Amino acid sequence: MAFPQPRPQAPQLPQHLLRTIDCQQGAVRAVRFNVDGNYLLSCGSDKSLKLWTVSRGTLLKTYSGHGYEVLDADGSYDNSQLCSCSSDKTVILWDVATGQVTRKLRGHAGKVNCVQFNEEATVILSGSIDGTVRCWDTRSRRFEPIQVLDEARDSISSLKVAQHELLTGSVDGRVRRYDLRMGQLHVDFIDSPITCVCFSQDGQCTLSSSLDSAVRLLDKSTGEMLGEYKGHKMKGYKLDCCLSSKDTHVLSCSEDGHVYCWDLVEGSLSLKLPVGKAVVQSLSFHPSETRLLTAMEGRVQVWGSEPEETMDDPTQT
Repeated sequence: MAFPQPRPQAPQLPQHLLRTIDCQQGAVRAVRFNVDGNYLLSCGSDKSLKLWTVSRGTLLKTYSGHGYEVLDADGSYDNSQLCSCSSDKTVILWDVATGQVTRKLRGHAGKVNCVQFNEEATVILSGSIDGTVRCWDTRSRRFEPIQVLDEARDSISSLKVAQHELLTGSVDGRVRRYDLRMGQLHVDFIDSPITCVCFSQDGQCTLSSSLDSAVRLLDKSTGEMLGEYKGHKMKGYKLDCCLSSKDTHVLSCSEDGHVYCWDLVEGSLSLKLPVGKAVVQSLSFHPSETRLLTAMEGRVQVWGSEPEETMDDPTQT
């Protein structure tokens, strides 16, 4: 006799505040999980980059070397290196353990908004207000980028790399997808300045947020719009959007102090997370668990699906 399958559980949402970290680095411009979700990076308007543990909010290291506010950062797959970008027009490659600058990459003509390693951390990709994406070889001693992508007509606000594909969002209202292996470029026109782009976890879709206060899910291969998510406020700030780790929900920052979380398929609002009274500047979803990071003013909040007491460490407050 076959037993009936257990009912699939409704996906959990990160609605419980687990801790707040006072980063003490001015306004936090961006917050990012590392590759395994055990650590987080906070980018400060005081020129510093900081590395913290997620479980306790312990400061592990401060990375100082930028000449102006830090706007984005990424960790390598093996946690040995970090890269960051800044309004000082530079990209820095850091040694995690020593906190030393391994390389300072110059070439952009204006502030650098976004930065990411490729999967093997052999290349850093950076997008700037100068309208270019520059690709830097992390192992070479050469100072020039190995490639410059200059198709955008305005500032590059966001970029993501996955395997052999690069996704960029620009203030010119276009989402561009480069197939680096085939040398092809696919363009989707959104008609509003793009603030953030990302791939879905299954690699089949792209997500983009724009200054018309909308987040759109597009089929990667056809460009067809699969979903449009509204209700939040995004009119004047470059704010993040993302997908949950299992592609069940779409999340976006908002200028009204909340994170909005929609059901991906139905498009309905599942959760309106009250972070505070100011603009939610940045967010990052855990790579595998139901955890969320948010940044508001000088603080980072860690959210989970269960209150802290039921988690591994009952002594944690």
